[in-house]
Amino acid sequence: MTRPPLPPFDDDSARIKVRLAEDAWNSREPERVSLAYTHDSRWRNREAIFAGRDRIVEFLTRKWAREHEYRLIKELWAYHGNRIAVRFAYEYRDDSSAWFRAYGNENWEFDADGLMRRRIASINDLPITEGQRLFHWNPGARPEDHPGLTELGL
Repeated sequence: MTRPPLPPFDDDSARIKVRLAEDAWNSREPERVSLAYTHDSRWRNREAIFAGRDRIVEFLTRKWAREHEYRLIKELWAYHGNRIAVRFAYEYRDDSSAWFRAYGNENWEFDADGLMRRRIASINDLPITEGQRLFHWNPGARPEDHPGLTELGL
């Protein structure tokens, strides 16, 4: 199975890869998201370190069960060969209705088929009020005309 765009990345293909990842994560469908990764993909996400698509599905299922009204924006930071670096922010509310904006960076490494074989994420949460939210769109993919991180000053 291939997952275009394929490495080596140029500016256009890296930006497309980032937007495809953002759209998939905004679907909040763990199985769909997992298909972008190799069967033995290695992850470091905050304190969690694991490998494999089954573990990705388990992780994302738990994540989205506790992060309600999740909205994510990713932005290309850099690319080289089969690697892409992104920065991102997402907003969510927890079970107590407290709002958060999570900021982070991800380093991605792809195989020749365009599947991500390694994902390293560093993330920090910032409590926000509902009035401080900036990501306002219906669940699913961010509309093309919604500002990105740079336009929002994040």
